[in-house]
Amino acid sequence: MSSQNVSVKGKVLTVGQVAKRTGVAASALRFYESRGLISSWRNDGGQRRYSREVLRRVSIIKTAQRLGIKLSDIADALATLPRSRTPTPSDWQQLSRHWQQHLDRRIEKLTLLRDELDGCIGCGCLSLEVCPLQNPDDVAADAGPGPIMFSDDWDEEQAE
Repeated sequence: MSSQNVSVKGKVLTVGQVAKRTGVAASALRFYESRGLISSWRNDGGQRRYSREVLRRVSIIKTAQRLGIKLSDIADALATLPRSRTPTPSDWQQLSRHWQQHLDRRIEKLTLLRDELDGCIGCGCLSLEVCPLQNPDDVAADAGPGPIMFSDDWDEEQAE
């Protein structure tokens, strides 16, 4: 029996085995580990070893990244799950509901951006004074051209 089969049967995987099973480069696995997304331990020879549970965690990370979720948000979400077991379908439903809300907000923002772009294509001016794409939420426009130094009470000064 090969050492690879012994490792898999013993629920212990090398970084190479995890990389092969998940399609993620070993360097990415080390990066995920440095960010607290997955964990490993070292054997007597100093080589990384992973429990089989890491396979599901890496799959979740890859899926979330494809959705455009930031690694810090993925880490926060994975921190809500017990590290002592493989994430379950119920765990995935909890994570995916949260990420669906995130995606809905992104879709809304992109839809607004698309709609503003349609209007901008019609005018063709790309005016820095009024264009919501080139100059979004310009609160200093009324103060005139040029750079404006804001103070903590700028809004109060403008209201006078």
